[in-house]
Amino acid sequence: MSSKSKLSRRALMKCGLASAGLPVVSKLLSTPASLEAQVKSDASFAAVPGQIGGQDIFGAYDVDPNWPKPLSSLPGNEKWTWGSAESDFAENPDRVFILQRGELPNIRRPKEVELAELGPSIGFPIGRLPWRDATSASPPGPLDGPNRGKEDVDWRWQHCLVAVNSKGDIVETWPEWDKMLRRPHAVYINPYDKDKYVWLVDDYRHAIFKFTHDVKKLVLTLGVPNEHGDDDKHFYRPTYLAWLPDSTMFVADGYANTRVVKFDKNSKYITAWGQKGNPPNETRPGYFNSVHGVAVDVQTGRVFVNDRNNHRIQVFDENGKFLNQWRVGDPPSDVHIILMAADRHLWAYDRGTSKMIKYDLDGHLLYTWGTWGDFPGGFWGVHGAHVDQEGNFYVAEVDNGRAQKFVPRKGANPAMLVGPGVKPVWS
Repeated sequence: MSSKSKLSRRALMKCGLASAGLPVVSKLLSTPASLEAQVKSDASFAAVPGQIGGQDIFGAYDVDPNWPKPLSSLPGNEKWTWGSAESDFAENPDRVFILQRGELPNIRRPKEVELAELGPSIGFPIGRLPWRDATSASPPGPLDGPNRGKEDVDWRWQHCLVAVNSKGDIVETWPEWDKMLRRPHAVYINPYDKDKYVWLVDDYRHAIFKFTHDVKKLVLTLGVPNEHGDDDKHFYRPTYLAWLPDSTMFVADGYANTRVVKFDKNSKYITAWGQKGNPPNETRPGYFNSVHGVAVDVQTGRVFVNDRNNHRIQVFDENGKFLNQWRVGDPPSDVHIILMAADRHLWAYDRGTSKMIKYDLDGHLLYTWGTWGDFPGGFWGVHGAHVDQEGNFYVAEVDNGRAQKFVPRKGANPAMLVGPGVKPVWS
């Protein structure tokens, strides 16, 4: 035995540990103090730093289960509820637009029944799983086909656009526009417009409508309603909008066309780019399949495009020059929307995984949250999302058939909150 080993053994003997062997030494090294030090050194991704327990099921938020109030709370609307919710936009916490595809019957969850004609051990609905797919049940049907079911029985084409206050009360409705709409897809106010005109995209009408702030007067129509095309005067099922600070506007066009269209501040056509690709694994720059989202980085003018059916984000300069791209994941990945936060991070919602996803502007994955379900706080088919000036996060769900409001948790890490867009000039 070396002199160093003899010295170590004598040191242990003085502590009375040598005869006890290694297990006691190990126990000594596992004191509460050392465990505490180990825990403190572990990386934490809790939405609220220092949180004990929990799972961050709803990320950095608490859900407001009473927002909005039921659509059936409107006088004379007791038998009807929300249809497929396509979009929402918070002008401020006290005026939040909800856009939907008509209404569905206000019925309770049915009792489970056996479906022996389909096979053994099959029943519906299943446990606590969602029982009605609002996007399939709501009108319209195929672009050139009939609606599913019977009007005033299976669905009703009313309350396509409403506004809700901070308490969840439905405070504004516009029944005069219901008949004009066919498949309303997205609603906006340009954050750089002091007059706060309201923009509404209808993909089946191949048109974009611009209304006064009170939504009482239609002041502009882009595209030729009910007539599709891919020139400077037509769209083919457009989906979403985005603006630069000088009010240059970009249109994602769309479900059928495979391009981005650029307009100046006076809504005059400037240019368009994009070609039809070969889904689901098209990799060539500038080729699209379902242009289902557009967002801009105002500092650089870069345009981020959700190339949905190719499972990727493509990045261009404001004139359509390709700059970068990244994949959002293999199927079941199915990104529905993208949002640009003022802190220059890109958020996306993935319908296939029911998660909100945070990327930096080079595509590095930073954070995800969300869970599937029709309970308060669950996600199913988020198709629109927006953040108000207080940091409340709103979603519109096509499959669940509802809108929801998420309120930041006390002490939440700001990096895990969906950041608001640029500060509106009118806020």
